[in-house]
Formats: sequence, C-alpha cells, structure tokens
Amino acid sequence: MDVGLFDFALPPERIALRPAQPRDSARLLLLDGAETRDAGIADLPALLRAGDLLVLNDTRVIPAQLEGTRGDAKIGATLHKREGPRRWRAFIRNARRLGDGDSVDFGNGVTAIVSDRGDDGSFALTFAGDEPVELLLGRAGSMPLPPYIASKRPTDARDADDYQTMFASEPGAVAAPTAALHFTPALMAALDATGIAHATLTLHVGAGTFLPVKAEDTVDHRMHAEWGRIDASTAARLNAVRKAGGRVIAVGTTSLRLIESATGEDGVIRPFEGDTAIFITPGYRFRGIDGLLTNFHLPRSTLFMLVSALMGLERMQAAYAHAIAQGYRFYSYGDASLLLPESDL
Repeated sequence: MDVGLFDFALPPERIALRPAQPRDSARLLLLDGAETRDAGIADLPALLRAGDLLVLNDTRVIPAQLEGTRGDAKIGATLHKREGPRRWRAFIRNARRLGDGDSVDFGNGVTAIVSDRGDDGSFALTFAGDEPVELLLGRAGSMPLPPYIASKRPTDARDADDYQTMFASEPGAVAAPTAALHFTPALMAALDATGIAHATLTLHVGAGTFLPVKAEDTVDHRMHAEWGRIDASTAARLNAVRKAGGRVIAVGTTSLRLIESATGEDGVIRPFEGDTAIFITPGYRFRGIDGLLTNFHLPRSTLFMLVSALMGLERMQAAYAHAIAQGYRFYSYGDASLLLPESDL
C-alpha cells in the first residue's frame, strides 16, 4: 500500500510533553463498532465488560540513551536490542566518525567497542569490563525519551518515573509500552471490581518503533525485531477467556503484536519466546485479540498502519481528525483510544 495513505497533519501543540496527572485522568476516544465517543481512561470499567481480559506489557525501560566521545568527536548512542550479555545493537549519532574497533568513552568508567555496522546504519556496541551492563547504564545512561519529546525539552528526573508503567518489572525496553502508562492502582482496583481481569506478557520495545517509514510502499518496509515472551499459563488463560465468550483486549500495540505473533491460523494462542518482526497493515486478519487500548500515533508510522488494519483506514483518519479538533494529546505522553472492532475479526 502507498505509505502516503497513512499521512495526516498534526499541529505541533498536540504533542504531549508530559503525561496527564494523575495518570488515569487522561482522555479516551472510544471507537466501538460504528460508534465514536469522547470518554476518559477512568471510564474503562464501564466501557468494557465483565469477563474481558486486559493484556499488559511488563517490560521495564532501561537508561539506554548514552552520550560519549571518541577523541574530540561527540558520539550519541541509543541502544535498541540486546544481542548478548555485553553486546547491544545501537543507533549512533555522528556515526561517520566511527569505524570497526573504535572505542567510545561514555564517562563514569563506561566504554564500549564499536563493530558490525548494519544495513540500517546501526552498530554493535560491546561494553568493556566485568560489571553487568545494567549497572553501567545506571551510571552513564539516561531515559531514552522519544525524539518528538527529546527535541523539545531535556530529559529530567520526572521522566525516570513518568516513562515507566506500574507493571514494569522485566528490564530490557528502550521505549515504554505507553498505553499502559495510563493505569493506576485505583483504576486496576475498579477494573477488578467490575470483573475485568488482566494478564501480563513481556515485549522489550526497541528504538526502531520510532523510526520513520522511508519506503513509498508498505511492502518495502522492514521492521526491526524485538524480543518477547508469553508463558504457557498466560497463553492458556487468554485462550480460556475467549472460549468463555470474553474479549482479549491488548493494552498497547506491543502487547497486540506479541499476541498475534503467538497465535496460529486456528486462533489458538501458544507459548512464545523469541524475536518478532511482525508488520501489520490493512488486509491483515487478526487472530488473537478482540480489541486494543492504544495512544495516538505518528503519521506514516507502522503503528498508525496497525490501528488502520484493525478499524479501517477511513475510520482511523476520521477518528484522528476528530481527536485533533477536540484537543486530544498525542504520542507517548498523550491521551488514548479504545478500539473495539466489529466482532467478526
């Protein structure tokens, strides 16, 4: 498909630079079948049904943004996928000043050797020493805010909390599963009281999620792989919910993509552990989910393509136009939408 079909104009002032406070005070645009309605995150218990199950990503964002030097050259690195105990694939700023075997000093006793430039322009960084890389990143790294926020303000102490979900327990992501940022203990208690259950899986979100689609046609775009896991008990629970007539609602495109990667043509969700590079565009037949809670995405992005596959391109273009006109806040720290397609997925 022509990537231009997924374009739209977003006024810069619609980009949220801070999350709503409290988190569950964010707005929510409901698309339920043919209905479109303005609501709030706090309305979720009334918008879903007893027997439904929300699936959340428990990945934890690591301080994956590094600033260093090689000689007199300033080097920036954003880690995006772990390749070994001490080796990470990274996108590099000022990469023209680097070659295989070069050492980058990130300060605080943290250095890494550069190697293996990829077709996407990324490099491998192998961290020196014996300390766990997590400790090194804790000393030298910072929270990897998305470019559309980082270009407008510096990362600060608030982001260390703001950019983690309440479910974050498995370190490894370099971007937050932002739909889950809206959840609070109070909201979870209200959902539980309504008979709406929840489960978790793990997908370590990579920085590739922010890369623009440079191809003119979707068939020419290649997704970056991300590592994920759904254990056997979680897979069985999701299958049981659907068998009983409940709906599996993915919280975030990360949860959705992993569930779909784990679901066979027969609609059965199976245990999964490994990389996924699933790319969902209109025409895709969803097998494992019945709805999606997600934030508002960038124009021409793979994530806007995904929601268009779920609800229809014209429907999503109209919904986004409504959201822009009504002052919804966009992107990682912004408001959310609840997408419930017709039941004949």
